[in-house]
Amino acid sequence: MDAALSRQVLEAAHCWEAEDQVRRPAVTEFRRRLRYHQAQWREANGHPIGSQPIAPRPDGKPARPVGSRLPLDYARATGANFLTADALEAARARTSVTEPHQSFDHQRLWADLLSSAAMAFNLFGDLAADLELADRAVHRWWPDAPGTVEQVRFAHSPGRLDPAYLNSLRAFDVAFVLDLGDGTRGIVGVDTNYHEWAKPETPKPSNLWRYLEVAERSGVFGPGSTDAVKGRSALAEMWLEHLLLLSMPQHVSGTWRWGRYVVVHPAGNTEVADACARYRALLADQSTFASTTVEGLLDAAALPTPTVRTLRDRYLPG
Repeated sequence: MDAALSRQVLEAAHCWEAEDQVRRPAVTEFRRRLRYHQAQWREANGHPIGSQPIAPRPDGKPARPVGSRLPLDYARATGANFLTADALEAARARTSVTEPHQSFDHQRLWADLLSSAAMAFNLFGDLAADLELADRAVHRWWPDAPGTVEQVRFAHSPGRLDPAYLNSLRAFDVAFVLDLGDGTRGIVGVDTNYHEWAKPETPKPSNLWRYLEVAERSGVFGPGSTDAVKGRSALAEMWLEHLLLLSMPQHVSGTWRWGRYVVVHPAGNTEVADACARYRALLADQSTFASTTVEGLLDAAALPTPTVRTLRDRYLPG
């Protein structure tokens, strides 16, 4: 990676943000570089600068410019945060419906160039429009996945606050639903990370009994492993989303027979990569958990070449 960006350079691009600083200096620098890269991408493509707050203030007071954002009205009108027509169509289709109990940040999706939700649509939107392409891509990326892809869903949960699943609000950024040919289904549930870091969280204490029940029934955790994640932990989000996946084959309906939870991140995001390694060490059976880089997905020649080219330009600093 090139030399660290100076505060002067970042401020000139409206990219000096306190939230980018985290406990590890190398991760702070990576987050700042991603923000700066998005601002450069925006300028190179002729898009106007956005602000904090994202939406205009109701009192008319001026907002602070942020180089890695688009003006909200402009972003919604143009779909500029999305790289292909299929990605934009997938985003519009998803935001036109509401899953029960969903919490969805529409403003960030449309206007924040660092949004991992938007990156998910950009990475997988072409697949939502072409299930044959989706099936080839899924089996290129995860050759042991059974069945055929029958649906590509975004910001999806099988049941938020449903005690038959995890009784939580957790969801997958992308879910590839697989037809297993015998009336049952499989799923690849994907969590996309771009600018994120492994921020410590505490699992909801009142629902901890359910988390531990799903974990024990799954049989995938090593002895005593859940002690490392049932309190405040940098692995909490990963654990809870993996548990959502693990709850599905346990569902009384018998609908779900196979599943895998996959964390996707840029190779340079060592914070998320390290968290994946620490989490993997908790597992006695790793078949339901995987991680991969954005670069790995793009290098697999599973997506259309023009899409790969635009994704590299947009998300991977040189």
